[in-house]
Amino acid sequence: MSGLAIEEMLELWASSLRDVKERLRPLFKQYRSAQSAGAFLDGLLGDERRKTGCMRAEAAGDHGP
Repeated sequence: MSGLAIEEMLELWASSLRDVKERLRPLFKQYRSAQSAGAFLDGLLGDERRKTGCMRAEAAGDHGP
């Protein structure tokens, strides 16, 4: 893996995250709930140092937690 360019590594990680989100989708009855779960994962992996509920919601584009 050390021979991969940074861009290739980032695309590999992004692809893996998309796969995880697709695998989680059947666990939710509503599509919107699955989207929220995906946004939650994105927030956890975001670059904010503190990850409070309000900060995660704001980063995901919601108005509150």
